[in-house]
Amino acid sequence: MLKVQVDSFGYRDQTILKDISFEVAPGEHVALMGESGSGKSTLLKIIYGLLHVEEGSVFWDDMEALGPNFNLVPGEPYMKYLAQDFDLMPFISVEENVGQFLSVFERETHEERINELLDLIEMKPFAKTKVKYLSGGQQQRVALARVLAQEPEILLLDEPFGHIDNFKRNSLRRNLFLYLKKQGVTVLTASHDPSDVLPFAERTLILEQGQIIANENTQELYKRPPNYYTASLFGQVNKVPMKLLKSYSEIDRSILVYPHEFKFSDSSGLKVEVIHSFFKGSHHLNEGVADDGTVIFFNSNKKQEKGVTIFLNVSLETINRRLQVGQKTNT
Repeated sequence: MLKVQVDSFGYRDQTILKDISFEVAPGEHVALMGESGSGKSTLLKIIYGLLHVEEGSVFWDDMEALGPNFNLVPGEPYMKYLAQDFDLMPFISVEENVGQFLSVFERETHEERINELLDLIEMKPFAKTKVKYLSGGQQQRVALARVLAQEPEILLLDEPFGHIDNFKRNSLRRNLFLYLKKQGVTVLTASHDPSDVLPFAERTLILEQGQIIANENTQELYKRPPNYYTASLFGQVNKVPMKLLKSYSEIDRSILVYPHEFKFSDSSGLKVEVIHSFFKGSHHLNEGVADDGTVIFFNSNKKQEKGVTIFLNVSLETINRRLQVGQKTNT
């Protein structure tokens, strides 16, 4: 069990993290989400031991992870950290960069292990290529293979696919996260990309201004976001007054609605005039404006023409689910 407690951490007079407390079970994949500057990278650096924290502690079972005031070389042997700067050796090959972190006592299995890791990151054709000749995305993949070569019990990933092209990113994240789950590796992933989080992380922590404001099962958090900030980290979201959705409603508050949750109606519901329609491949994302000036984003199977008036509804199931979250938040 990974146990993280950070009562307070900052630089000079600026507090970066405050009242951070959570646990991660062995083999669990937990995501960290939040806007830039919310403290995600700082938290990973504290856990790994790159930053010293006076008010707090990090434990893996009964072993305390110590910071730079105690370890000349940061980090613990059971934990690895993939940062946004890759720290590779540019003048040696890809396979040499990976192989240098394999055990010197198991040289007979080095080639097999290197090939396995290069297959995982889809870099086998570049095994003999010097790192300095690789693109940023390719270097990020080599850095990933290098930390995996050390077979960590805990893996900390900071925007692990940020430099990688979309057409490679999709297969790589599937291969990586399925591999880590199979190996039973405990994973913390800091990411801005919902595609890194929704399909793979069992649980998600939401950070805002250095504090954890949500710590829930990922799918439940997406379905029942406690506030607009949390929902917006997963993508476009609307904040809609209940009286616009249901004119007879006596509830004086707004609910969160994702664009795909709106359904078209012939003549009743939320009246919206279309402003823009954006092609998204599988659907169109439309921007419209309600009678009171509220901007509404909604999905459709085909392009909606500018100036057209349409009516939208939201299922009672969705409305009730969001209202229940609001009640819990307010109590």
